[in-house]
Amino acid sequence: MRLTLVHPCIGRRLGQPYIRTWQMEPLAPATLAGLTPRDGETEIRFYDDRTESIPFDEPTDLVAMSVETYTAKRSYQIASEYRRRGVPVVMGGFHPTLVPDEASEYAESIVIGEAEGLWPTVLNDFRNGRLRRVYRQPERPPLAGLRPDRSIFAGKRYLPLGLVEAGRGCHFRCEFCAVQSYFGNTQTRRPVDDVIDEIRRVKKPLIFFVDDNITSNMEQAKEFFRALIPLKIRWVSQASINAAHDEEFLQLIRASGCQGLLIGFETLNPVNLRLMGKSFNTMKGGYEKALENLRRHSIKLYVTFILGYDEDNGDTLRETLAFAERHRFYIVAFNHLTPFPGTPLYQRLQQEGRLLYDRWWLDPEYRYGMVPFAPHGMTADQVKQRCIEARQAFYSYSSIFRRGLDFQVNGRNFFMWTHFFSINLLFRSEVLQRKDFPLGDESYTAPLLKAHHSESIDPVPSIALPIL
Repeated sequence: MRLTLVHPCIGRRLGQPYIRTWQMEPLAPATLAGLTPRDGETEIRFYDDRTESIPFDEPTDLVAMSVETYTAKRSYQIASEYRRRGVPVVMGGFHPTLVPDEASEYAESIVIGEAEGLWPTVLNDFRNGRLRRVYRQPERPPLAGLRPDRSIFAGKRYLPLGLVEAGRGCHFRCEFCAVQSYFGNTQTRRPVDDVIDEIRRVKKPLIFFVDDNITSNMEQAKEFFRALIPLKIRWVSQASINAAHDEEFLQLIRASGCQGLLIGFETLNPVNLRLMGKSFNTMKGGYEKALENLRRHSIKLYVTFILGYDEDNGDTLRETLAFAERHRFYIVAFNHLTPFPGTPLYQRLQQEGRLLYDRWWLDPEYRYGMVPFAPHGMTADQVKQRCIEARQAFYSYSSIFRRGLDFQVNGRNFFMWTHFFSINLLFRSEVLQRKDFPLGDESYTAPLLKAHHSESIDPVPSIALPIL
């Protein structure tokens, strides 16, 4: 059997290359490849839509894609091309799990939930001519034995990061966050020895633990950090800010090689934090105390902020930008609020009649960076423009230079200091590149090929394939 794995891009402008900062190794297809039985009966081919053309006419028996909301439109385009050639398509991932009826219109089969335990069944059913319309994961599967197959990346060029998964999910219930909808505000973790073995096989100068929240189970996380110390690696990951008040945690991540953390600050406004379900951000002294602790241990920060919540106004990002500049963060993302399907935020805005599109991810008028709902304190276009202006200011040459002179944190070690300038200049170039970026390929003119199913599918908003 010939199996083709495809990693869809978000979209593509006519005559322009894809955005470089979006080209990390895609872990989802490597995970699927690792879950595929090595019985000598399956030949795997992998194509990354971000970096290469997909050979639709190349003979294959089955195509599989992991789909997220931002790649849904492009995924349906790709699926339609294969299905016109008589090749069946299987879709899994975040988006099909939360909107299964929609995804099922463009595929012969969908996987609702995580792939572990299900994927070999899908392949076996296909070989025997009984591929089902829906495969549903009944519970969070254990992650023991998970072994992504990175051989599918051979000959492909990605950013010099080794992506490794130590755990999935997060126990917090943030209103806007799709992760809590996918995983039911739970976390599962891989056995420490499995992760250590994988790290030893990843030959990259920096490891990115792609966990949604590496500190979600603090005691297990500490055990993991202790095991990392002898490896003498450099790593970055994502964490919640409450962890910054745990001194043992800070000592362990520093000793284990942590170079930086991505932390969602989201807003400086306590009313917005309560609406988000993130009041824990201001516990134990709030941001200032947390930042003091992180600075003391020289932890570099990639901080994310969101604009568009109900208490935001025209001055919000000006104040947020000043805060980010004062603390000289390594990197900052100024994003507009996005209602992803299946989240409490999406349901609330839908009930309030504030969504501007039926399904923004498929609407032909929608572009990346547009605000798909009606904010309270500003117009949708004002929110979009404020985010662009904040990025331009933070990644101006003068701002990059000032933050680069922070030798206590950003310039603490030569490796991260030299990368500071290249990363910030890359983000600077991306500010206007990503503005009004299309969802789906602009050159694609053929109609999407739909399947016809009579019954609806109930989503299971608690589990999903890993997506990057």
